[in-house]
Amino acid sequence: MPTSVRTRNGRRTTRRVTAAVAAGLLVVATVSHAASLDGEAVEVTNASEPVLCAEKDNVTLNLASPAVRRFRIEATHPAYITGVQRDSFEADWTACDMSGDPRHASEVKAPTRRTLYEEPEFWLVGWTMPTYWRPAAATVRIGERIERGLHLLQLWMIRPMGGEEVLVVYPQDGYWRLRPLAPPGLAPTAFGSSFLVGPVEIDGRPLVRMKELAFDPATRTFALTFERGGSATLKVAHVDQNRHVVDVTFERPVSGRPFAALRSMYVTEFNNDVARIAVREKGAKGWREEAIMNFKAATATDIWTGRTVMSRHNTSSPDIVFSNFRTEPSGAGPAPAKPAQK
Repeated sequence: MPTSVRTRNGRRTTRRVTAAVAAGLLVVATVSHAASLDGEAVEVTNASEPVLCAEKDNVTLNLASPAVRRFRIEATHPAYITGVQRDSFEADWTACDMSGDPRHASEVKAPTRRTLYEEPEFWLVGWTMPTYWRPAAATVRIGERIERGLHLLQLWMIRPMGGEEVLVVYPQDGYWRLRPLAPPGLAPTAFGSSFLVGPVEIDGRPLVRMKELAFDPATRTFALTFERGGSATLKVAHVDQNRHVVDVTFERPVSGRPFAALRSMYVTEFNNDVARIAVREKGAKGWREEAIMNFKAATATDIWTGRTVMSRHNTSSPDIVFSNFRTEPSGAGPAPAKPAQK
């Protein structure tokens, strides 16, 4: 089954890993389908810049509010998914110069994989890379088990005739990617846009500095502790062959900085991971839609980003939606988890 492994410049390569897994399909928890049009409005600003290299994340949408405590992120298959005849996963290094990227060496000479937690329906895998653009300061915890030096975590879920990677997170810079389970006949689909959760800052590129990332298998919840103070939880609320939903709750609002950001790439209409944005502005009777590079800003309760025509780059990668912004807290953080067996 395919394993996405991000290279030092922040994109992906593809490796093949063989595993025997039971047949079945996991749908995690029950999720509300209520609309979010009565939610809080947040400030959405575009910090994107044009590039020629398709392997550089040049699209940045910042979300800011001094009061938001909760919100939802949803990855859904693009509207054209049933028409995809040939998918694309390969990196496109045309017009790319990564020679100036920072490189921090680790203790391994080749990518190293280890299973951190495993049960029949899902499992969590960690990777350490030989080099990475950030030093490996953040730790990963599952119950009493502490892992250091991990650059990538992958959450895998069971599906008929195998397993599928549905979430990846990079603890050292705070980047997340989601995708739903693939529809029949199109496994796997591609990852595309990333998002950041927490106090977003710039250090060469946007990032969130995490002190610790903990995972509770019982609730499918990640607990995030930030270097700048504060914490949050990101709960895998629902996964099926149509969408992947995560719910985010902050311990306290993020003040003075964006509390989340979308990161993606756009070179042309036929070479991108995101090309369009639609926002439902506070009090508006309809949605405002624009090309991603033309969009400036909005005060919105709902934000959709994606594509309406096929791209040659990551053709099947999902749309990303931000919604359900709320100022009141909900629930507590994850309980201690039973550690995986070494």
